[in-house]
Amino acid sequence: MTRPRRPTGPRPAATRPPTSRPPGRTDPRRPSPRRIPAQPPPHPAELFTELLLLVLSGQRPVHAVARHIAHTAYDDLVRLAELLPLRSVGGHRPAVQRVGHYEVRPGVFEVFARVGAGPALRALAFRLHLGDDERWRCTAVEVAGPGTQWH
Repeated sequence: MTRPRRPTGPRPAATRPPTSRPPGRTDPRRPSPRRIPAQPPPHPAELFTELLLLVLSGQRPVHAVARHIAHTAYDDLVRLAELLPLRSVGGHRPAVQRVGHYEVRPGVFEVFARVGAGPALRALAFRLHLGDDERWRCTAVEVAGPGTQWH
């Protein structure tokens, strides 16, 4: 089989007019760019819930969040992570269903979250402190659910 030859002469002129509007549009106005309103940054409680979920489900190692954990909470987190309290159940990966927080005093939050993996529900609770360096750190962690003791 042979391919048909392409013409070697000059190319035909473009059929589209040299404007930036679509063919057939006569309206000279251009569409205005869509403005998406600025979203506020996520609350530290939401960010830490996701971090702790990843560690307590075995998806990330504990040392990945070491700089965000203070005092004895790191030791508690290491012990909890060994038990994998938020692991997958029946092929369902754990997911945060609800997060709430209570401001005990300025710069201190008590956070609670409901984590589900298929039919299993677990409760995650932790405390956040705003340090002198303006960084949030977790200072206490607890997990509970059906058949588990508070840790």
